[in-house]
Amino acid sequence: MSGRGRGRGGGGRGQPRRDQPSPVPSSGRGGGRGRGAGGSAGFQAPPPARYPPAASHSAPPSVPSPSEIASSSAAAPSTTLLSRDVEKKLTLGSPAPTQSPPPPPPQQSQSQPSVQAPAETTLSVQPPPSSKALRPPLRPGYGTVGRKCVVRANHFLVQVADRDLHHYDVSITPEVSSKKVCRDIIGKLVELYRESHLGKRWPAYDGRKSIYTAGPLPFSSKEFVVTLVDNDNAARREREFRVAIKFAAKADLHHLQQYLRSRQLDAPQEIIQVLDVVLRATPSMCYTVVGRSFFDPRLGSTGELGDGIQYWKGFYQSLRPTQMGLSLNVDISARAFYEPILVSIFVAKYFSLRDLTRPLSDQDRLKVKRALKGIRVELNHGEYVKRYKITGVSAQPTSQLTFPLEGTETRMSVVQYFRERYNIALQYPFLPALQAGSDARPVYLPMEMCKIAEGQRYSKKLNEKQVTALLRATCQRPVERERSIKQMVGHNNYNNDKFVGEFGLQVRAELTSIDARVLPPPTLKYHDTGREARVDPVVGQWNMINKKMVNGGRVEFWTCVNFSRTRQDLASQFCQELVSMCISKGMDFNSRPLLPILPAHPGQIEKALSDILAQSTAKLASTQQRGKQLQLLIIILPDASGSYGRIKRVCETELGIISQCCQPKEVAKLKKQYLENVALKINVKAGGRNTVLLTAIEKRIPFVTDRPTIIFGADVTHPAPGEDSSPSIAAVVASMDWPEVTKYRGLVSAQPHREEIIQDLYKTNQDHTVHSGMIREFLIAFRRSTGYKPHRIIFYRDGVSEGQFNQVLLYEMDAIRKACASLEENYQPPVTFVVVQKRHHTRLFAVDHNNRNSTDRSGNILPGTVVDTHICHPSEFDFYLCSHAGIQGTSRPTHYHVLYDENKFTVDALQVLTNNLCYTYARCTRSVSIVPPAYYAHLAAFRARYYIEGEISESGSTSGGGSSTRERNVEVRQLPVIKDNVKDVMFYC
Repeated sequence: MSGRGRGRGGGGRGQPRRDQPSPVPSSGRGGGRGRGAGGSAGFQAPPPARYPPAASHSAPPSVPSPSEIASSSAAAPSTTLLSRDVEKKLTLGSPAPTQSPPPPPPQQSQSQPSVQAPAETTLSVQPPPSSKALRPPLRPGYGTVGRKCVVRANHFLVQVADRDLHHYDVSITPEVSSKKVCRDIIGKLVELYRESHLGKRWPAYDGRKSIYTAGPLPFSSKEFVVTLVDNDNAARREREFRVAIKFAAKADLHHLQQYLRSRQLDAPQEIIQVLDVVLRATPSMCYTVVGRSFFDPRLGSTGELGDGIQYWKGFYQSLRPTQMGLSLNVDISARAFYEPILVSIFVAKYFSLRDLTRPLSDQDRLKVKRALKGIRVELNHGEYVKRYKITGVSAQPTSQLTFPLEGTETRMSVVQYFRERYNIALQYPFLPALQAGSDARPVYLPMEMCKIAEGQRYSKKLNEKQVTALLRATCQRPVERERSIKQMVGHNNYNNDKFVGEFGLQVRAELTSIDARVLPPPTLKYHDTGREARVDPVVGQWNMINKKMVNGGRVEFWTCVNFSRTRQDLASQFCQELVSMCISKGMDFNSRPLLPILPAHPGQIEKALSDILAQSTAKLASTQQRGKQLQLLIIILPDASGSYGRIKRVCETELGIISQCCQPKEVAKLKKQYLENVALKINVKAGGRNTVLLTAIEKRIPFVTDRPTIIFGADVTHPAPGEDSSPSIAAVVASMDWPEVTKYRGLVSAQPHREEIIQDLYKTNQDHTVHSGMIREFLIAFRRSTGYKPHRIIFYRDGVSEGQFNQVLLYEMDAIRKACASLEENYQPPVTFVVVQKRHHTRLFAVDHNNRNSTDRSGNILPGTVVDTHICHPSEFDFYLCSHAGIQGTSRPTHYHVLYDENKFTVDALQVLTNNLCYTYARCTRSVSIVPPAYYAHLAAFRARYYIEGEISESGSTSGGGSSTRERNVEVRQLPVIKDNVKDVMFYC
């Protein structure tokens, strides 16, 4: 590897030139696994002209120290005192531009990217105007590479008239937690007092503590009394509320105008919030609100998802500042809701029961409790509808429940009460009753008498069947989705809305047309012994016919275990075909298994896997192969799903077995395409490479191949709603094979529930003498693998929302800096930190859906389509990239936002690099939708979730809310440690 690592222009083994990477001394010092100072010997300082030393200042008091991260501001001299330096670099020091940015330069059609890295990278740090003013870098320009085209985006231009916007604080007494009830109260207030006390204005209410008006109200402070019928109370009594309205501030539209023209860099969030509330005012009163989306059966068809759950259609809406001005992003959406059915019918659907006359088991009763707790039900057997909120489920069947009659000591059974009071004979007395009220004063409600109130969101995790049904119901080709969005915007009729009109807003009805470019696909390199060593993908796809993997891995010792009902002869034939496929694709694969292929019982997974390891170790020892180990275990999974996670946990954290799982239904088909895809996975698990970018081999990737560069991918996954005791899981991967950048080592760690900042990037022990953490371990592993320390860092960070940009950037950049400095004094490779966003609602459509030159087979825009104008940030460095071909539905472009860039990337260089990397994903012969390091981190995090999911309690808490559950689990349950031999390969693929 080290021979491949010298800089451009060759050079001998003597003293490296200043513009070449510094090789590691041949002494081999620097052992260890990133614990302590043992790994720092091989880290020589890069050229000082390019990497100025860290500023040695302690963090100012106004910057919160990252207490969640295990590092400390009092760590060893070389690793501490960096927080202020990081913060200063994160702050834009240059003055705000005094004029609008230039329009995008003319676009050139080029068959191959023509992007150049600057000859020298210099880092100038100017004093920040504010210690908390963290700002991403300004956009360095606009891209020019690629074939020009025009696309449409589901962004609708919003024009704002000059209005006198006023903000008023709202206080409701007694306090109300429900936004819907708050809206009802303010709606009633406006109905009663608009003409007489509100100056005939239509105030826009945010559902919480603020209302906004286009012009002043006739008072600066006033209190109103509003009476509302409490529909959620069984007695339907009237409730009286006191509403205090007090002037707070005037909103300055000039600030917004300056920001949109890039003459001011601070986003005027308050003004955007005002206008967003105005545009949401009417939908918020008419529909069910879920986050930024609105749902209602009137907005589209509904349908069953199974288990008593249905979907509603609706729309997402968000007001965003963009280069073209204010943009309203509108998209169609769908969400799971409880079906408005009797609870007894819900239980029958939930458990697929035909017979409700038998009691539920304790386990099923707890499942019902978890499914129904907190939802509202209605009883309409009396004079009027009564509404209750479910707090639990009775431990006994309804037939055994009694309660004291009011004012007496006499107890009456629930069954008797309904028979005598309402002349109703309960059909399902063996079912438990729903419980409302408190534990001290419970109210028992028979399930068959309670109907689930309409419009309640199902917030728990959907099962596979429900997800499939939801996707099937909502999947739309681009032409249909664009039509649906247009119809929704027309249905909303914004320009005739009383709030929108009063505040002087105008929303264009047409989707925005945008100049875009289609980046050329990269040329991929396969092994020279194949009939075709190079391939140029077509519309994001290619095949491996007549090609061999560029570096075939070696598998000498392997076997297979069959946990399914697949016949043994078929299992053996599958293994033979799979081995033949691996060999034909260039792997060095022993055609004979180390142990015979044997069946195993799916109920004894741990024992079967342990036996295989013991037998293989004994077999190798008996054949003078002592010290060798089983390299690959092919596993045919059980027919019933649910055991994959347990198998991976046992193999990867207990036994150190690298495994490849296969579905029994696919094994039986013996399809070549499936065998080829499995071979791709096996090769990277065996340490091989499937394909590489030709420009990587030829060292022609700007900002990557000119000097040793490490590319990181990072992601944090959070537990499903309701799992309050489960930790969040951080995963980081890093490239280990410069200049090819195809092999990614992965690390995972558990951290506090719903914590977004990655805690384990850098850590020290209590006395700050031992340094550790993911970044440090990766840097050492990179040096061992390539012979060089990284001279440049590119960090793709997935899973961060806009509201978390500053916090994540500050703490994680601080951790990267400290990890580098802990290895060698003044070691500060320049970092580019890019956030990867997939969860957004921007969609791009071809202008002509029937033009085969501008769409793929699914009707989506072509892979490589990039947009960095119009709908992008007014001044910061971001772009949308659709790097994959559509399969079904409408493709979602990925949004890349540069939060920090010491490498001074050009726009073309970063866009082309990101797009080209999307062709290097190891598991298929297609380009993928997000950059592979971020994709791999996502896979690694989900793999780690499997390691602990079996330990999460199935029963849940039988009393109290989620907060009490979390309080009992403050200490994060750590993940089991992945074995070293597993960690060394791409085990998560």
